[in-house]
Amino acid sequence: MCKESERQALLDFKQSLQVVDRAGFEGLSSWDGKDCCAWMGVLCNSLTGYVEMLQLSGYFWLVAGTISPSLLKLQHLSVLDLSQNDFNGTLIPDFIGSLKNLTHLDLSLANFRGPIPSQLGNLSKLEILSLGGDFVNPKLVSVGNLEWLSHLTSLKYLDLSFTNLSKASDWSQVVNQLPFLGSLTMKDCDLPSAFSSFLSLVNSSTSLTDLDLSGNYLTSSAIYPWLFNVSSNLEFLDLSRNHLKGPIPESFGNMVNVVYLSVSHNQIEGGICSSFWSMCSLKYLGIESNHLSAFGFVQNTSLCAAHSLEDLTLAENQLMGSVPNEMANLSSLITLDLGYNHLNGTISKSIGQLSDLRVLQLAGNSFDNVVISEAHFSNLTKLKKLDLSYSSLTLKFNSDWIPPFQLHYIFLCSCKLGPRFPEWLRTQAKVFALDISAAKISDSLSISFWDFLGRVKYLNLSFNQINGTFPNTRVDSSYGFLQSLILSNNKFFGSISSICSFFNTADFNLIDLSNNQFSGVVPDCFAQFPNLIALNLADNNLSGPIPNSLGSLASLQMLNLRGNRFSGKLPSSLQNCTKLKFFDLSNNRLSGTISLWIGQNLSSLVFLSLQNNQFHGKIPNQLCKLKYIQILDLSLNKISGTIPRCLSNFTFMTQKVNSDQTIEHLLTIVLSNPFEKTFILNTSIELNYVDEALLMWKGTKQMYAKILGLLFVIDLSGNKLTGEIPEEITSLRELVALNLSRNLLSGKIPLKIGQLRQLQSLDLSRNNFSGCIPPSLSELTFLGSLDLSYNYLSGKIPTGSQLQLFDPSTFSHNHGLCGPPVTPNCSMETPQGQLERGEDDFDEFMKWFYAGMGLGFVVGFWGFCGAFLLKRSWRHSYFRFLDKVKDWLYVTYALQKARLERRIQT
Repeated sequence: MCKESERQALLDFKQSLQVVDRAGFEGLSSWDGKDCCAWMGVLCNSLTGYVEMLQLSGYFWLVAGTISPSLLKLQHLSVLDLSQNDFNGTLIPDFIGSLKNLTHLDLSLANFRGPIPSQLGNLSKLEILSLGGDFVNPKLVSVGNLEWLSHLTSLKYLDLSFTNLSKASDWSQVVNQLPFLGSLTMKDCDLPSAFSSFLSLVNSSTSLTDLDLSGNYLTSSAIYPWLFNVSSNLEFLDLSRNHLKGPIPESFGNMVNVVYLSVSHNQIEGGICSSFWSMCSLKYLGIESNHLSAFGFVQNTSLCAAHSLEDLTLAENQLMGSVPNEMANLSSLITLDLGYNHLNGTISKSIGQLSDLRVLQLAGNSFDNVVISEAHFSNLTKLKKLDLSYSSLTLKFNSDWIPPFQLHYIFLCSCKLGPRFPEWLRTQAKVFALDISAAKISDSLSISFWDFLGRVKYLNLSFNQINGTFPNTRVDSSYGFLQSLILSNNKFFGSISSICSFFNTADFNLIDLSNNQFSGVVPDCFAQFPNLIALNLADNNLSGPIPNSLGSLASLQMLNLRGNRFSGKLPSSLQNCTKLKFFDLSNNRLSGTISLWIGQNLSSLVFLSLQNNQFHGKIPNQLCKLKYIQILDLSLNKISGTIPRCLSNFTFMTQKVNSDQTIEHLLTIVLSNPFEKTFILNTSIELNYVDEALLMWKGTKQMYAKILGLLFVIDLSGNKLTGEIPEEITSLRELVALNLSRNLLSGKIPLKIGQLRQLQSLDLSRNNFSGCIPPSLSELTFLGSLDLSYNYLSGKIPTGSQLQLFDPSTFSHNHGLCGPPVTPNCSMETPQGQLERGEDDFDEFMKWFYAGMGLGFVVGFWGFCGAFLLKRSWRHSYFRFLDKVKDWLYVTYALQKARLERRIQT
């Protein structure tokens, strides 16, 4: 039975926390009753009853809140593990330093923040200390002065991963006083290149066996001198993601006990030094993502590393030529990765003698005209993963060939497999992931192939000429369910009405049927795919309304329905898809007004295109709430009203941000292996699904995918917009393309348009703009496409390095523009093209003027004279009136004359 005082201390500790139990475990909800030693996560001494271990790792529960000082009553506590929890960025409590009997302290991955308290230096019995973070919340914990660490003289294991050690200048005094330190992990700690002072002092220790300094700023001159003096006991060494340069020193061969060695993601040059093959314990060698140009094999294959090495990873280097024949001498190889180099020669058939090989990756090379045959796989009975993608290899096997292996992963994108569907694939009964995209296959899929899907979780057949329809029968899914399906850019046809019964699984995260010949109405059954992240039905012949059930896809990030014949209004249920980042409805027959909820609920949108539909009404101000928007395309609709002034709320367009090159979605495909428990390559694979979009760029439509995330575009062209361009649009300083052409816009071009420094394409043509071209327009040094034609602009074209280089048609059909490139200068007459337009206008005016004057004369003459001809009384009255006027004028004249004569006589 535990001590009552310690039982109460644990209850007080629990009171300060918020706990979420996981995976069916009771967790802290089991903390009830008198005997605290029976509580989950609590371990007591069997003789004294004192609590010695408190292990609340977040694997089974999630602990949040604060840590109560009541733990100080557990004075016999030797193990405290609060790792993998969430303490909301609070400080590590300094009172932990008063738990003098602690030998094991693990606060890693627990979302602590701030400096490590120096009171931890009081834990003189501590043997294991782990305070590391992870990639999600890096550098939250910082280290200033580390003098306190020198007091932990019993320390054997230290992990400070992802803490900020950039200011830890006292390492040279500290680590030298840890004589029993066997494992040191300081990856991604911002260690500076001046770290050599620490390393030179630590070489007095002979206990160090595991060293992980990956993800820092270490240089060759800082690490190598120490490393080759103390490396005799090292078994694990990771120097990846540093600043190592130059050739690999031969002194690496002195590390005879090393089992794992990684120098990946550096700037290492030359070849693999020959001394590597004398490292008799070496099982893993990783030199990927460097500048290696040679394999460095030696003729003496009796060196022991040739028989111990199990994993050789040389991907993403500059290796050239053929795959060496000597590779076959590495008889123990399990993994061979030579992907993404410059290999362009032959592949020796001797590689087929690596009988233990389970992973073979040659992807991303240029093996043009190289043929792979059965001989290359003759003895690879254990092969589980084959990746030859983007290598231009030709796979030519006999139609009756039965491979000696059963693959789990097959990646053959861009290899030459066709024109018929490869028969040998039908023998692979344990495949989880299959990618044979762009493989020059032009065949029909048989019913038996669809049964094959019952074992596949990731299937990519895109960019072939495969035809066929969805079968009406359900897939046999006795081994799991298909999670990702990509059939784009083929010749599939017919209805997709059976898709929901055919793939009846909640695990679906990707469906891409784009660029095919599917037709008919899309079934309203998507509620059964709650985990769907991306749905791409673009460029087919689908029709009818957009399914209302799409609104139940709460995880949906990408929805592409471009290039179909969808009609009707947007279903309001789509406002529930709050995680949408990419939303493309262009080139359909949709109608109605632009829904307010697009801006109110879909606040994560990066891409929105409603291009070429029948939307009408105004652009709602709610769209301005899309602060992450990078591409907004509302062109070719019937939208009226003015351009909203609140466009300055597009935050990503107003300030410099670290935008991704692609707009993509990370898909995790969970795998299980019911066939073979002894070797599992991965429990999951990650797939980056890249979005693509059809955009109007510099007057032509172009498809963008890989650089889509770098574009910042607003296209409102081809509508009925009125009013002026709001000046607020000039605050979108990251804007790359602006198209407002073919509207009814008027007024002047904003004077500050030159603030759009990144602008590469500007089209304001076919509007009613007037006034001068703003001088600031000439400051747009990246401007490569400009169209101001068919407006009422006048005055001199601003001089600068850009505007005079454009074709004169850029400024055509305006009233009074002059200067280069339209005319040599503005002292000349009106430019010829504009003069002709002015003369034509004047001639047209005069024609109508004379015609109107003639018509007026005829109407006036006959209206007046005709009345007198027809009415006698009017004629008499008119002539009597004239007589009276004549008499009045005569009498008036006579009187004036008489008065004038009298004045002259007097």
